[in-house]
Amino acid sequence: MPPTLPTAENPSPENASSLPETDPRLILATARLKTAGLRVTQPRMTILEALCRQTSPVSIEYLHAGLPAGACDLVTVYRCMAAFERGGLVRRAVIHQGTSLYQVAFGQPETYHVVCRSSGTLAELSPEVSGELQKAVAKAREELRVKGYREVAHMLEFSGVAPPAAPR
Repeated sequence: MPPTLPTAENPSPENASSLPETDPRLILATARLKTAGLRVTQPRMTILEALCRQTSPVSIEYLHAGLPAGACDLVTVYRCMAAFERGGLVRRAVIHQGTSLYQVAFGQPETYHVVCRSSGTLAELSPEVSGELQKAVAKAREELRVKGYREVAHMLEFSGVAPPAAPR
């Protein structure tokens, strides 16, 4: 079953996985934090660790709800995520009904998702379709770069009503 769109009102326990402190994703995220010129602080590390545990894109509210009690307030999570995005540590994966979803960016190709408008489930598009979209985005970015644009970002959202689940 695809994961349900994670929000503060709709937490998704199947979305999180356990993450040991020596996990290469957390080590890489910490190194990228430093490379981006961002200080390594306890709130940032707590947020990065929680984000690295996610198996699909999450909202900032969902991420905050999963942090240890008193780790940091919601405003700090918003500020850190904005800094992470500027520094290339995270990317917005989907915007669903005004809620941005984020995932750690480890240099791997961007994946695209579809959100079911009736159930809120999130499904990843096939690698082939994502690859074609990546080519089109790269072409658009290059055109904009040639025209003088800097810090170009894009957001692409797919939504629809998922087909009924197959009977078991």
